[in-house]
Amino acid sequence: MYDPAPVVPVVLVHGLWLNGLEFFLLRDRLRRAGFAPSVFHYHSMHATLPAAGDELAGCLRDLGATVHVIAHSLGGLVACEAYARHPDLPTGRVVLMGSPIRGSRTARAVASHWFGPAALGPLALAELARERKPMSPLSREVGVIAGSLPIGIGRAFAELPQPNDGTVSVAETALPGATSRIVHDISHTGMLFSSVVAESAVKFLATGRFG
Repeated sequence: MYDPAPVVPVVLVHGLWLNGLEFFLLRDRLRRAGFAPSVFHYHSMHATLPAAGDELAGCLRDLGATVHVIAHSLGGLVACEAYARHPDLPTGRVVLMGSPIRGSRTARAVASHWFGPAALGPLALAELARERKPMSPLSREVGVIAGSLPIGIGRAFAELPQPNDGTVSVAETALPGATSRIVHDISHTGMLFSSVVAESAVKFLATGRFG
């Protein structure tokens, strides 16, 4: 009798101010591609990065021997923190979408206003509103997706280097040792709904390359 290939879980990690509901299109596309997507929720306005990373690590351990991760924006820092703190996590590939691995000029600009600390919350204030040192390469295949359509909230607060996705510059998404990298003509929020971005993510999870 033919045994179908096991369905591999994919954990989606949301960004600041979001709760994972915005992944509805991406979840459907992942299901159609043969994956089993779920959303990891963390308190982006109240958590610390180590605490969020530890919670994500626990979630990944509960899902099996191979678990992929797709993380958007601030969620990418949470994913990287989980793998850095827990190198024994299940095997699997990681896709970072518009994640400001090197810090965020937009966040620094927001933080300079009187309302900045309350608007960002302690996690983003501590981790995004500063220039971050290059991270050590993660012990797994990582694909980085960046956007170059400059439409977003960042333009209201900061002059962002070109190219950028309206919130995060392409340079801010650079991760040392990334396996593959691609830039789409898409905005920061638009990544969540783009079929092209979803196809790139599926391609990387399946092959380890964007092609």
